[in-house]
Amino acid sequence: MVAEPVREMSYAEYLAFEEAAEQKHEYVNGVVYAMAGGTLEHARLAARLGALLGGALAGKPCDVFSSDARVRVAATGRSTYPDATVVCAELVRAEDDPEAIANPTVLVEVLSPTTESSDRGEKWAHYQLLPSLHEYVLVSQEERRVEIFRRSGPGEWSYRVVTDGAVELESLSVSLDLEALYHDPLASRD
Repeated sequence: MVAEPVREMSYAEYLAFEEAAEQKHEYVNGVVYAMAGGTLEHARLAARLGALLGGALAGKPCDVFSSDARVRVAATGRSTYPDATVVCAELVRAEDDPEAIANPTVLVEVLSPTTESSDRGEKWAHYQLLPSLHEYVLVSQEERRVEIFRRSGPGEWSYRVVTDGAVELESLSVSLDLEALYHDPLASRD
């Protein structure tokens, strides 16, 4: 969730700034943006998705990272904090940032009104340049809806919307139950 720009700086300055900062910032074309706080629904969906992915990938050679993990797009110099990142290979750290992932297999963003256009547009354009990326997943917090962009060839992506049943992540060979993702254990309480 990106807010207003903080200021312009080099990537080395950004790394020092980020290490000392109390909140996370994204880095885009030399400009640092403070990430806005999220809603409880956003936090719940991100946490639940991480737990579902972790359970489904148990015993597989994949790691699931939370939104505390930075992803670096070397081709454009952008650094972001996706809501979930999955790596199914030996972890490659960015050459200029040892705390940033350079080879995500799957990236997940929980959509919010303030970031949806960026998640679908500018950020997605950057993510497509990651050679390791196989699937980009958008999770709605407004309705039971998950969108999957799946690499189908060089520079080609297919698109699928899931509103019922299972979310199939082919690159991970896992199926996530949509009901489990959106289940609210407190909804039936008065």
